[in-house]
Amino acid sequence: MSTVSDLETRLGRALDRIAKSAAALGTAPPQDRTELDTLTRQLEAERAKNAQLSERVNAVRQRQETSFTTLEKRLARMTEQLDLQSLEMLRLKKANTKLIEANRQLRDSVEAKIIEPSTINRSLVAELEALRAERAAEMAEMEDVLGELKPLISPEDANA
Repeated sequence: MSTVSDLETRLGRALDRIAKSAAALGTAPPQDRTELDTLTRQLEAERAKNAQLSERVNAVRQRQETSFTTLEKRLARMTEQLDLQSLEMLRLKKANTKLIEANRQLRDSVEAKIIEPSTINRSLVAELEALRAERAAEMAEMEDVLGELKPLISPEDANA
């Protein structure tokens, strides 16, 4: 932002000099034609500088707006990915808690030498659910990695 401020300051000074030169031209008649020509050339030089500075200011603003928009999009995408990962991790924690409980019940049944088929089924279902939750978490992580790689791969590279 300091470059934009610097350019605006320089632009303001240039406009002040132009205004002073124009006021001097209006109040004091030139001594001869060469002085008028010199002042005219200076005025044109200041106008050219003014135009260049205006272009530079516009270019800087466009770059800043583009960068800001890109960063906003990237932040939104990363927030979305983080939310998805958080949900998958929560699901994984719940599945692991169920698995631990089912395994505890199965151990207790083995120690009591009373093995019920329903206990074995609950244990297997809890293990299967934990595996699915782990796979979903891995898929969410893989989506994050692919999301970061997509901008780096151009369409021409993907077709090759």
